[in-house]
Order: sequence, then C-alpha cells, then structure tokens
Amino acid sequence: MSAVIPVFDVEYEHPLPGNACDTRHAWARVPLEPSQEERAALKAKIRRLLKERNAAMVSHYYVHPDLQDLAEETGGIVSDSLEMARFGRDHPATTLVVSGVRFMGETSKILSPEKRVLMPDLDATCSLDLGCPIDEFAAFCDRHPDRTVVVYANTSAAVKARADWLVTSSCALDIVRALKENGHKILWAPDKHLGSYIQRETGADMVFWNGSCIVHDEFKAFELADLKRQYPDAKVLVHPESPPDVVALADAVGSTSGILKAAREMEAKEFIVATDNGMMHKLRTLNPGKVFIEAPTAGNSATCKSCAHCPWMAMNGLAAAARVLETGANEVFVDAKVIDRARVPIERMLAFTAALKSGKPAGSLVPNIGAA
Repeated sequence: MSAVIPVFDVEYEHPLPGNACDTRHAWARVPLEPSQEERAALKAKIRRLLKERNAAMVSHYYVHPDLQDLAEETGGIVSDSLEMARFGRDHPATTLVVSGVRFMGETSKILSPEKRVLMPDLDATCSLDLGCPIDEFAAFCDRHPDRTVVVYANTSAAVKARADWLVTSSCALDIVRALKENGHKILWAPDKHLGSYIQRETGADMVFWNGSCIVHDEFKAFELADLKRQYPDAKVLVHPESPPDVVALADAVGSTSGILKAAREMEAKEFIVATDNGMMHKLRTLNPGKVFIEAPTAGNSATCKSCAHCPWMAMNGLAAAARVLETGANEVFVDAKVIDRARVPIERMLAFTAALKSGKPAGSLVPNIGAA
C-alpha cells in the first residue's frame, strides 16, 4: 500500500498587513488516489481495526468522500468541527480517529482528554490556525483588556485557552448578539470576513484579528455574478468566511450545517455553492434531484491558490487512516493545563447553544456570560 506521496507548496499571503502571521510557506502533501482494489482493501481493513481498537471515526465535510462514507458506515459521524468533538465525547469508543485538520483533533482531545485521539496526518492544518500564533494573539488581547475575547473554532488549543468564548459559524451570531446586549465589546479572531459579517448583522463593537481562510477568501464576486446570469434560477449558498461582496450575492448565508439545511429546504433545483467543494459530496448525496455548482475562485480578478478545496483537508486518506489505527501513530496530545483552560470557552458555548436549542433565553440562563 505504500506509495510515494507528492508534496506541493501552498502559497498564501494575507491581503493586508496587520495582526496576523504570514503563512506563505504553508504546504501540504496529498496522497495518491488508491485503485479500486486498494480502496476496497483499505476500507475493509479500517472497518476491522475500528472494531478491534474500540474506535470511532469522525470526519469533516471537507475530507475525501471515502472518509465521509466510511465514518457513517461504521457508526461514526460526518459533521463540522464542534459536532465532531461533541459526538466523540459522547461515543463509548476509547479511541477517536479524526479525519480533518489539526485543530479538530485538538478540540476532540480537549473534550475527551481520557480518550486516544488519532489523525491520518498531524501536519494537516488550517490557514486560520497558522495565521493566529498564540504569542502574537496573546499580545493583541493584552492591548485590548476591556474586550471579551471571542474566537472561532478554527484555532489552536492554546488560542482557545486564551479566549473567553468559542463560537462556530452556526452559533456565532447568537452568542455575539447576546454579548452585545449585555454590554460587551468584542475582540474577534481569527477570520476577518466572518467577523465583519457578524458585526454587520449584530451591530456589535468589535476589533478584528486579520485572518482568512485560503479557500473562502478566493471566491470572486464578479465571476459569481456572471455565473448567476448563466443560471438565473439557481440559488446562491455562501459560507460567511467568504469576502463581503460574495456574501452580498447570497440567497442564504450559513455554516456547513446551515448550507445543508438551506439546500434541503429551499424549493430551487439548482444551487451555486461558495464553500469548500468537499461539501458537494454530502449535498449531492442528500439531494439527488438537485444540481450543485461550485462558485468561482478563478477569472479575471482571481489569484486562486486553493481552488475551492483545502489542501490540508486533502491530506487525509484511507491508507493513512488504516496506518494510524494499526500502529497508534499520529496521536494528538494537548497539555493538561491547556485542556483545563480551553474547555472553559467550549463548555460555555455548548451550554449556550443547548439553552438556545431548548427554546430558553440563553443569554440570561448561561452563567458568566462575560469574560472569564
């Protein structure tokens, strides 16, 4: 099963100077596609090892369809990063195989410190995580001591440990709105596009870390408008990590789960989708009678380096998943003190969203709604 693994550079530069780390030297190695025979053998091996190791597989929507299907076929889950971690916490398995990027494995470890957390490739990372190093971020927070620190899930365990609140794209609006109503000024990190979207929607007083996702940052409004003219009946679904002019063209703006919900509930038969194209597998599987078209990252105004798919998500493969299950390699470790502190903003978010889901006034029910 061993094969030479190609390595390519992912060039990424922040469009503006400011409070962010340059990630232009980021890279990814993408495994070769196995043959049909190899794929079948690897899947069978992983199924066997999951049972033998009392393990569960949790996969993100953006990884290879094989890993998404295998997770669901074996009693695991395909979801966003926080639901992956929550599912892993509540599952009786003693080992979790997290198919995604590094911060997802760390989040799973924070919520399940007693479990072994393995990843197909520990070098699979995220431009938002890379662009928010803890030393620089802590200094930024220290310059704004009067602000409540709210960080996005796409951050390291150390950055989460420095935060007051953690949010996902599905609950960020509700949490920031509640904080604003309680008189809080916000320090937001790391994605500036998601932050600016939340500020526009809530009117909150916010300062931003200058980070962006190399996938969503590349969607182009000019070309998207042209594509809309080609498909006049199509509805546009946009993830809020996209630039503001792209968000402005959306018929629905939402997280991965929000995009899935919109595609399911809207009556349109055609959709243009501005998020990582790994989502296309689940969208098409759940909506077989509908057509999904990738939003453009190329054209006259393009500087595309990601082309609608995260190169680090692409590092996850069947062979690597089988190897870590067999050998115990690529285990995720997080310092116990960091776990204790990082769990605070995560549990705060989980309590808030649980109250919200039950129809209760979450802002008044969750204790310590302000800074830690």
